[in-house]
Amino acid sequence: MFQRLAIPDVILVTPKRHGDARGYFSETYRESDYAAAGIPGPFVQDNSAFSSQTDIIRGLHFQIPPAAQAKLVGCAHGRIFDVAVDVRASSPTYGQYVGTELSAENGEQLYIPEGFAHGYLTLTQDCLVQYKVSAYYSPEHERGIAWNDPALNIDWPLVGQTPILSEKDAALPVLSALETWFD
Repeated sequence: MFQRLAIPDVILVTPKRHGDARGYFSETYRESDYAAAGIPGPFVQDNSAFSSQTDIIRGLHFQIPPAAQAKLVGCAHGRIFDVAVDVRASSPTYGQYVGTELSAENGEQLYIPEGFAHGYLTLTQDCLVQYKVSAYYSPEHERGIAWNDPALNIDWPLVGQTPILSEKDAALPVLSALETWFD
């Protein structure tokens, strides 16, 4: 099932599960079905990120053209709060975000197109996030936005009081301090 969220370019995907007493089987990606739902390919790189603790925030990250990335994100173990922020200056939803819980239990995925910053918060210990991207990682095209930018007003469901960030993520600027790369 494919569901467009409050920002319609971001799509929540719920793959069908076939289960019995042993567990379940789920087809987690079929190019033709995803393309028909508005999720273009190709995806060129698969990534995994493991986080051992709750309250880890990774992001908000994006890549600028010509290496802009779309992402298809899922959580293979644990639970995360996944966020997409529209950074397309000409978009009516510029500076707005959508967030949803992804978990191993719900099996859902979030499609985040080019022109969106992406980040997530770990809600449980031992989270394994797996995602596909439409362009290769390019450090010179990587950008980011502060997780706590007051203009974004993201309602992070922190388990504790203070998130755990990398040094790089802790130094990210607010959206208004960035150039415009997506029109």
